Amino acid sequence: MKKKSKRMENVLTGVLVAVLLIASGFMGIENFEPAVRHLTVTDRSMADEEASSERGSEKLTADGGGESLETAAVSENAEADSADGTGEGSDGNGSGENGQSLKIDAKSAVLIDGSSGRVLFAQNEKEHLPPASVTKVMTLLLVLEGCESGKISLDDKVTVSERAASMGGSQMYMEPGEQHTVEELIKGVIMVSANDGCVALSEHLCGSVESFVERMNERARELGLRDSHFVNTNGLPVADHYSCAYDIGVISVELMKFENARPWFTAWQEDIEVGLPGKESKFTLTNTNKLIRSYSGAIGVKTGFTQDAGYCLSGAAQRDSTRLIGVVLGCESSKIRFAEMAKLLDHGFACYETVQFAKKGEKIRKIKTEKGDEMKFYAVTECNAGVTVEKGAKSQLSRKVKLDKGYKLPLKKGSRVGTLEICQGKEKVAEYDLVADRDVDRADFITTYIRLMKKLI
Repeated sequence: MKKKSKRMENVLTGVLVAVLLIASGFMGIENFEPAVRHLTVTDRSMADEEASSERGSEKLTADGGGESLETAAVSENAEADSADGTGEGSDGNGSGENGQSLKIDAKSAVLIDGSSGRVLFAQNEKEHLPPASVTKVMTLLLVLEGCESGKISLDDKVTVSERAASMGGSQMYMEPGEQHTVEELIKGVIMVSANDGCVALSEHLCGSVESFVERMNERARELGLRDSHFVNTNGLPVADHYSCAYDIGVISVELMKFENARPWFTAWQEDIEVGLPGKESKFTLTNTNKLIRSYSGAIGVKTGFTQDAGYCLSGAAQRDSTRLIGVVLGCESSKIRFAEMAKLLDHGFACYETVQFAKKGEKIRKIKTEKGDEMKFYAVTECNAGVTVEKGAKSQLSRKVKLDKGYKLPLKKGSRVGTLEICQGKEKVAEYDLVADRDVDRADFITTYIRLMKKLI
């Protein structure tokens, strides 16, 4: 009886459980939703592009070598690489980094960042052409570098030779034997394109025109220029004397770094005395570069003309921190060369801006030296360090400091100790030398001994 009762109880319990399960929707299965799994097939190139974008968003890091290198990004959100702006491989139709088409009415033309030397626009920029008096940008560069090094001085008296006085074309009409200062001759070359002044300066600096011309070609090679060959100092027509817009632009960038010479490049008129003693007469220098009167911010550089070369111009202008160098070669008239230069510079100022990373002489890195008479010195910028980029691209820029290894003592002030690189994305777009801010001699024995004892104590 008890067994039947127990069996009945179990049956009733089972039925009750079944009823409850049915009523509750089989353990709530009506509320259960399986997880949906999505499989997306991604294009391989798209994945690579995204990975590249992620890598580009990181700060630029040191490239090893055992040095602790500084990276100070303007923005950490670096974008993809930009065009290299070297001007290489121009198709002749004229192109700029910002992709805008620009056509200049000249045989060749170039627009260069006056800070870094980066090419912003190029049109047949490597074509070999007669440069006429624009040749004198190299002549002036060598003379100003000679003054800077102390080899010659602006106050030096230069005696005009028979050869110098015999030059035709543009001149100061000087007589053999008369004397002028280097400064007066420089003004004559800049303002009236004085061929006689070029010869007198070259003889004073190098002893002869031939030696000076050798130095012109040597300096071109030092600047990495391979499309120029100079035969004279002034650009008068002669076989095998040629250059190109790009080379003239690079030389002009170097020339415009001499800011103490800017008053001579921007002066419109100045009177000087020419002639032998007792026969002096006033001669008015009037600048051939009309750009300095017609274009806002114009600061140079040099005009040129011969029948073979056509009308040529190396022009420079600066607005705020943006300095641009333009070159046009082979224009059909003087009016055209100035109009096309204005167009070229307008394009530059409208599309680009200069970002400064350091001023000349700014302390960039402290360097410790155990064996020097001083325990430390600073790596400083040799000149203003900046780069000109498309407007709106500032956030892509960063800087990287690299110190040279194994510098030797004694170290002279101004000796190179490293570089400051400026990158746009992952591409290096400018590089500036860092130099020692002072002389550092070897420490003497007593100083070295005292330092050693202090360490032991």
